[in-house]
Amino acid sequence: MNAKIQRILSLRGKRPISQITAYDYPTARLVDEAGLDMILIGDSLGMVVMGYPDTTSVTLEDMLHHGRMVARAVKNALVILDMPIHTFDTPRQALETARRMVETGVDAVKLEGGAAKEEHIRAIVQAGIPVQAHIGLLPQKVREEGGYRIKGKTDEEAAALMRDMQAVARAGAFSVVIEGTRKEVAAAITAASPIPTIGIGSGHGTCDGEVCVFHDLVGGYPWFVPAFITPKANIAAEITRAAGEWAAELTLPR
Repeated sequence: MNAKIQRILSLRGKRPISQITAYDYPTARLVDEAGLDMILIGDSLGMVVMGYPDTTSVTLEDMLHHGRMVARAVKNALVILDMPIHTFDTPRQALETARRMVETGVDAVKLEGGAAKEEHIRAIVQAGIPVQAHIGLLPQKVREEGGYRIKGKTDEEAAALMRDMQAVARAGAFSVVIEGTRKEVAAAITAASPIPTIGIGSGHGTCDGEVCVFHDLVGGYPWFVPAFITPKANIAAEITRAAGEWAAELTLPR
């Protein structure tokens, strides 16, 4: 087993596992130097880097491009590359996509979906490529579902999410992201899960770790800030100030 994967698994129960997104060389290098456990090149780049309204316009070539940037920067963290929509519709396609992704230098791949993607995950894992699964709210289904909807609101939904976790673990995923799920349900899934759970928008302290979008954390995308995160900086204001200050100091030739 990959040494970085072993390290992540060994952290479970000892301390919270940290995961953050990064999409370019300087950001990835900085968060790696900060000591984060995992770095995800998420298809969230479609929104916070490329300006799309959601993640469904992101292509495989987009992800490979950003994956290469981040892989060059990171020395210590486990680097995971997100599979964009319609690049893993079948197990065979999922494996082909995963193989192209690890050629960028990343350590693992991530894909959305639970029980419906069990065979897809198994095909990738059996080829020796680590997989992080993703259940609960699935951003790639936002148009299909008509918006971002919290999961686990009914007993039936909660039971389905538990089955999703069991399926991805059975398929060999080394961890599973639980997004946008009622905190009681996320906590129950974590308690039953044989693999580390990584929460986002599912309540603090309900999972073995958490993942956040870099721009949300540092105030880099002020046009939308998720309610479940408290920014730790305001780099958007600093960028605007610095650029304006520089422009104001320019002088004409005498």
